Amino acid sequence: MAHSETTTTPTGDGTALFRAARDFLLEVREDHDRAYREFGWPELTGFNWARDWFDAVLTAQHPDRIALRVIEEDGSDTELTFADLTERSTQLAAWLAAEGVARNERVIVMLGNQIELWETLLALMRLGAVVIPATTLLGPADLRDRVHRGEARHAVARSADAAKFADVPGSYTRIAVGEPVEGWLRHADAYGYGGLPPEPDTAATDPLLLYFTSGTTAQPKLVEHTHQSYPVGHLSTMYWLGLQPGDVHLNISSPGWAKHAWSNLFAPWNAGATVLVYNYQRFDPAALLDVLRDAAVTTFCAPPTVWRMLIQADLSAARLSLREVASAGEPLNPEVIEQVRRAWGLTIRDGYGQTETTCQIGNPPGAPLKLGSMGRPLPGYRITLVDPATDTVVTEPGVEGEICIDLDHRPVALMTGYRDDPERSAEAMRGGRYHTGDVASRDDDGYLTYVGRADDVFKASDYKISPFELESVLLEHPAVAEAAVVPGPDPVRLAVPKAYVVLAAGVAPDAATARDILRYAREHLAPYKRVRRLEFAELPKTISGKIRRVDLRNREQQVHGAGTDAAVRSPHEYWEEDLTDTP
Repeated sequence: MAHSETTTTPTGDGTALFRAARDFLLEVREDHDRAYREFGWPELTGFNWARDWFDAVLTAQHPDRIALRVIEEDGSDTELTFADLTERSTQLAAWLAAEGVARNERVIVMLGNQIELWETLLALMRLGAVVIPATTLLGPADLRDRVHRGEARHAVARSADAAKFADVPGSYTRIAVGEPVEGWLRHADAYGYGGLPPEPDTAATDPLLLYFTSGTTAQPKLVEHTHQSYPVGHLSTMYWLGLQPGDVHLNISSPGWAKHAWSNLFAPWNAGATVLVYNYQRFDPAALLDVLRDAAVTTFCAPPTVWRMLIQADLSAARLSLREVASAGEPLNPEVIEQVRRAWGLTIRDGYGQTETTCQIGNPPGAPLKLGSMGRPLPGYRITLVDPATDTVVTEPGVEGEICIDLDHRPVALMTGYRDDPERSAEAMRGGRYHTGDVASRDDDGYLTYVGRADDVFKASDYKISPFELESVLLEHPAVAEAAVVPGPDPVRLAVPKAYVVLAAGVAPDAATARDILRYAREHLAPYKRVRRLEFAELPKTISGKIRRVDLRNREQQVHGAGTDAAVRSPHEYWEEDLTDTP
């Protein structure tokens, strides 16, 4: 296969071209320079990853290899081979088609880490349907938005979450996974269904996934990916993770988020590895170490929150089969990397990407690693840093700029755009570049160091938080006149949502008021969005009246950041753990 820095592989047989690109990355897995120089994205015409790759290659060549293993906290263990998943997802696809699910129709999938999730994703892919991934943490308001703006025709959800749809209007089909729910179809009925599903042709550019992702406005953006952009695009993620055929890969991630598709679906199965899932209610480092050991995990990826908790356990006590360890979602503390390196002799490798892309930048296996750096651009990505003020490319080492993707070499892995939002899509793609909204600097060797978001979105416990969304809920409370939400430094979660609040006239800035506001926010936001700290204060503003959240973020770092006394509080600052009725 010929590879070029500036051209993609010629179009043709999708399976053969995809496999050739995949095999090349496996071949040069520890030669980043060659991989980056010679890799070319395969440009496909027709492609259906479930049928053309999962069935035609993985199941055909490795029918008895374990494809999916789910271990529960109580020790129960379920395994499915590639052949099992092909058979079960094909049967499910036939049943779904009989119940009205058709090509290009949008389907909300709101399931936990359970075998039905992977069966459903493969089944919908076979049918050419469009999946709207949804976390089980969503509430009725979030679901109304997804059904309405997502134009969902069907919804597949756990029986335990069916009640959340009670006040979600629409004529969509409702399918319950679990116990029977009145008015809902039973997902379990698919296992007794006969017949074959339709196999509509799917163009590589047909939509496959529609992610709702937080932004700086009230409504989440709708990120659209195709049968090519995520299934094929995650070759870069496979390369970064260092996955090989036959690996056992454990990734800590919740369904509904893009990272779950990255490392619990496409990247491991692109490599022909086993996807291992460990379900738990409360994180227990010792229990996770037991799973890593007993399940003979070879590749492990977790967000920094998990790594920071994991090092509290005795890492040296575990005899592990691990070959590769990785982290994504936010920069990882060098001290954590060093502790793991001392205990295991392995270096945690950072990776960077977005819902809009696959893994763009990272430290792949075998490449020299610089602590604190997010690595270098991965094969298939041409990264430039751009000065936001002048819109010019930054070339000087050490100078900060926005991370942008050169669209003259547009990666297959980049989203189609923001669905039904041409203005936002045009803004993101302006000037011949895709603008990530993240800022970094580059050193003389081409290594990038993450600086922060260009806007105000932040992450808490690996979940992306939109300040505007939280502020909108706070403003609904009669005691709140103004509010600004910023990340408050936290030693475990990295950050938690903190609200600076200006009270309405006559309201006392005391613990009772704080408790009432926090309770209201808790009742009207999904759990991962809850405001955990609150301070009554005036808000810094620009001359035009815009709130300067950057000043508040800086203040949080000064007061509660690394090296400061976490017990220091302002006179009118309250944390939810101090309020007795807050769980």
